Amino acid sequence: MGHRGTSPGDARPRRYRDPSRALVRRARRERRGLPRHDVPVGRRHGADGAVIADVGIVFGRVMFVMMFVLNLGGLLTWVERKQSAIMQDRIGANRASILGLRLFGLFHPLADAIKMLAKEDFRPARADRFLFSLAPFVSVFFALVAFASIPFGNVLHAAGREIPLQAVTLNVGVLYVFAMLSLGVYGVMMAGWSSGNNFALLGGQRAAALMISAEIAIGASIIGVIMVYGSLDLQSIARAQGQLLWGWIPKWGILTQPLAFVLFLTAGIASTKRIPFDTPEGESEIIGYFVEYSGMKFGMFAMADFLETIVVAGMTTALFLGGWQVPYLVAGGFQFPWGATLALPPLVVTLLQVGSFVTKVVVMIFFLMLIRWTLPRFRYDQAMRLGWLALFPLSIANIVLTGLVLLITRPA
Repeated sequence: MGHRGTSPGDARPRRYRDPSRALVRRARRERRGLPRHDVPVGRRHGADGAVIADVGIVFGRVMFVMMFVLNLGGLLTWVERKQSAIMQDRIGANRASILGLRLFGLFHPLADAIKMLAKEDFRPARADRFLFSLAPFVSVFFALVAFASIPFGNVLHAAGREIPLQAVTLNVGVLYVFAMLSLGVYGVMMAGWSSGNNFALLGGQRAAALMISAEIAIGASIIGVIMVYGSLDLQSIARAQGQLLWGWIPKWGILTQPLAFVLFLTAGIASTKRIPFDTPEGESEIIGYFVEYSGMKFGMFAMADFLETIVVAGMTTALFLGGWQVPYLVAGGFQFPWGATLALPPLVVTLLQVGSFVTKVVVMIFFLMLIRWTLPRFRYDQAMRLGWLALFPLSIANIVLTGLVLLITRPA
């Protein structure tokens, strides 16, 4: 006997004969993420392999950036000691050794980590347990993820793919970096409030006020750069700086926006809360928001400061120093203004670009630490006055001046 809705001579159910119902079932499976029955198994496996490869590439980019930033941040403790020793005509840290090998004191960061792990994790009786423990992690987390959208190279050609050399590709990378740096101050505020200490609370309030004044000046100072290069994408800004002015001068931001460079660098130093803008942790006044911290939690706040220094150096490089650009280096090699060329393999070009970015970042970090060991600390009122009465008005003036120059030089 036939099925209901079929003729006696047709034993097939209706659902197999109605094409519209088959399309509906296929759409439902696709919405639920289930594989389609009409797609060959080999093709589905090939698509799955491509997805796995893409996920692996993204994971590799993220891990590379994290390892680079974390290792460089740990090394900066040794760099700061040695640099201050050289400036003060001292030898510096050189006692930590492994099997009698000292390596100019390079084992001191490892010794510091072991010492902090062995220290007592002290928590005041009046402290908020959860926020007190969460604060250092918040500071380190946002300082670490802020570096994600900073490009350290153009693209890497491998296995038929173009791999962008940045952890996360964002068309609003500039906004992302400064949003992460701004959120990092919440860790400082939480540390000050949750410690149950008036001096720590005062340090947290100072950090919040300093961050507001610094972030406004930073945001206003980079508007001129955005106007010149026409993008919020850090990768696009870095590529635009590979152009030449008058056919021979690299179009770097430090040449097109010299005033913005000075303003950005000054406000960037203030955002890191380091000398001469270390009012939230003035040793001679209030000690700061971490006065009640010890052990590894105290070390995490120090690490957050170093990570923020790396981010400021990376942003300065990306916006004003050409990013990963090498003068006269293009995709196929060097092309000099006088007509000479030098062909290079794509891998060599990529290595030169990455090396250029790392070198510029290291030089900027050295310069920032040079300022840290050269200038005395500003008073709290002096730091606020500098941010609101000097940096911000000059940034607005730079925006107006940049607009006038672009209006005059714009082709008809």
